[in-house]
Amino acid sequence: EAVGLYNLGQSCCLNSLLQVFLMNIRFTRILRRITVPPSPAQRRNNVPYQMLLLLEKMQCGKCKAVGPTDLAWCLSEHRVKLFVQHDAAQLFLTLWNLLKKQMKKPELVEELSDLYTICIQEHLACQRCSFEIKSNSTMLTLPLPVLDANSYRLKTLEDCLQYFFHPEELTGQNMCFCQQCGKKTTFLQSMKLVHVPQTLTLHLKRFCFERSSHTHKLSHSLPFPQELDLREVLTGDQCLADDREKATWQYELFAVVAHSGSSSCGHYCAYIRSLTECKWYCFNDSEVCQVSWDDVKCTYGHSNLYWRETAYLLFYMKKHPQ
Repeated sequence: EAVGLYNLGQSCCLNSLLQVFLMNIRFTRILRRITVPPSPAQRRNNVPYQMLLLLEKMQCGKCKAVGPTDLAWCLSEHRVKLFVQHDAAQLFLTLWNLLKKQMKKPELVEELSDLYTICIQEHLACQRCSFEIKSNSTMLTLPLPVLDANSYRLKTLEDCLQYFFHPEELTGQNMCFCQQCGKKTTFLQSMKLVHVPQTLTLHLKRFCFERSSHTHKLSHSLPFPQELDLREVLTGDQCLADDREKATWQYELFAVVAHSGSSSCGHYCAYIRSLTECKWYCFNDSEVCQVSWDDVKCTYGHSNLYWRETAYLLFYMKKHPQ
């Protein structure tokens, strides 16, 4: 049975992310195999161990909700501030880095990376000569713009993915130095997808920074599908993978972390599909209830309903993992 987490004071962001982690069976399989730290002090300061204790507390108790107090205290020891508003994408990265850093077994660190890490290759090509730079990098989330370069709204999640991988010409002040030409020239910058993980995390960049240093939220409607096949979304030029790799690029929506309110004052909750029951649940701190797909679709967003829930992080899980 799904169990809620009490709000300790502006901890809705942490609670939502913890539910997404702990409802992922592939993650909890890794968590259950960690090495238990030898001393009480080390156990108090170990994020994977405290997360495991919280998982057991949620599974063994008969309460409808439990308090993540010990884990929150542990996170504060690692400079994660309590009782403040967090950005879900930033806190997700912080939690993942702490988990990876404190898992002592190399095989578990590798499994954790395989579960969440996206591999990208960046191409920079001089438009004056044949000089080219290629560099590989890993990402925990794909930060997808919801507006194009002309500030027009992108209409669907597929549009956002295509725009992210669309080549961009670097001209004017953005020109790069070409070693072959010996001066700054126009370059074509492009991203190519090399490898996607078991759990693919997409970050919808809903918070927009203006020149006045003011941040505002983009709450317009942006539909996302229950099933996502990256082979149908991205072109051959946007991928660097063989057919065997691409055969696993079929995903099913697993969770949505939604934000309601404004950029300065808001609230997070999580919609998660139970992998054992195949039912959707809404985790709103200590309140947990079963919901329908129509309820999840309410997080698409709406320009006239600024304060309503809007999807911010999307978690997709492979349908046919290798």
